[in-house]
Amino acid sequence: MSTAETHLFTPLELRDVHFRNRIAVSPMCQYSSADGFANDWHLVHLASRAVGGAGLVMMEASAVEARGRISPEDHGIWKDEHIDFLARIASFVNTQGAAAGIQIAHAGRKASTRRPWEGGGTIPAAEGGWRPVAPSALPFRPEDPAPEELSKPGIQSLVDAFAAAAVRALRAGFQVLEIHGAHGYLIHEFLSPLSNRRSDEYGGTFENRIRFALEVTEAVRAAWPERLPLFLRISSTDWVDGGWSIEESVELARRVRDLGVDLVDCSSGGTSLEQKIPMGPGYQVPFAERIRREAGIRTGAVGLITTPQQADEIVRSGKADLVLLAREFLRDPYFPLRAAKALGVEIKAPAQYLRAW
Repeated sequence: MSTAETHLFTPLELRDVHFRNRIAVSPMCQYSSADGFANDWHLVHLASRAVGGAGLVMMEASAVEARGRISPEDHGIWKDEHIDFLARIASFVNTQGAAAGIQIAHAGRKASTRRPWEGGGTIPAAEGGWRPVAPSALPFRPEDPAPEELSKPGIQSLVDAFAAAAVRALRAGFQVLEIHGAHGYLIHEFLSPLSNRRSDEYGGTFENRIRFALEVTEAVRAAWPERLPLFLRISSTDWVDGGWSIEESVELARRVRDLGVDLVDCSSGGTSLEQKIPMGPGYQVPFAERIRREAGIRTGAVGLITTPQQADEIVRSGKADLVLLAREFLRDPYFPLRAAKALGVEIKAPAQYLRAW
C-alpha cells in the first residue's frame, strides 16, 4: 500500500494478527498490583480503551521476575498464578475488536523504588526493598546503593525468565508481545556504554553490548508462536554524548529484524540523569522514521502525540506504521472515536454507545 493510501484508520496486518487501525495504547505502568497480580483496576483501565476504539491495547511493563519490578506495586508475569486474571483482560479486549498485547520487562538497576506519587527514590531493604541487579555495579543516582553485577549464569537465568514470561503471555491469550529494551531498564543498561562497564563478552564493543538484547530476542521469539507478532521497545538515543546513539539503534533494528522482530517501538532516554531532551510535540518521531527507512522494519512512534491530525500525518507520511499514545489515552480513553470524527472517517462505535454517536 502506498503512503498516499495509508492513514491512521488503515488496517494493519502483522503475521496473523489484524489491527483495525494504527492507534495503540502504549504500555503504561499503573503501580497498582500486589505481588504482581493484575486486578479490577487493570481490567477497567485497559477495557475502556478497547471499547474506545484502539487497534492495539498493551498491558503495562510486566516483570519477568520479582526483583525486576520498578516498584513493589508493579505488575508481574513471573509465575503461573498471574495468568488467570490476565486471561480475563485479554479476552475482553479481543471481544471489543482490539488486539491484546503485553510488554515483558526487567527494571535492572532502576528497581526497588517508590511509586511516582510517593516521591520515587530507592526503597531500603528495611522497608521492603531489595537489591537490584544490573550489567555493572553502577547506581542510577549517585546516592543509590550499587546494584549487584550480574554473573554469566545470572544473565542466562534472565534470558530464560523472559522466554518463560512469553509462554505465560501466550497462555493468557495475548496476541502481541513486546520486549522492553528502553528507558534505562535492564536491556537498555546492557546496550548503553553509560551503564555497561563490563569487560567480558557482554560489555565494551557494540557487538558485546547488544548480546543480551539479541539473546533475549532469540529466546522469546522461539517461545512465541510464528503466527503472532513480536515488538521491541528501544530508547533510540540516550541524549548524552558518548551514550547509546541513533546509529546504533538502526543497526540493532536490523539485527532483531533478522531474528523475527516485527516492529520497533521507538522511544528514547532514561539511562542517565545527564540527558538533555528537546521536548516538544512528536520529538521522538524522527527516530521511528529513520529506523523504518534505514533498517527496513516497521516502527511505532511515541512521545507527545496528542491530536488526531498529528497522529494521522505520522502514518500518512510514512514516518511510522503505528502510533502509540500514553498520556492522551489517560486524558481520553475514547481518543480513536474522537479522531475518526475529526478526520471524517466512518467507524462503528460500540452498539451500547450508538445513541450518542
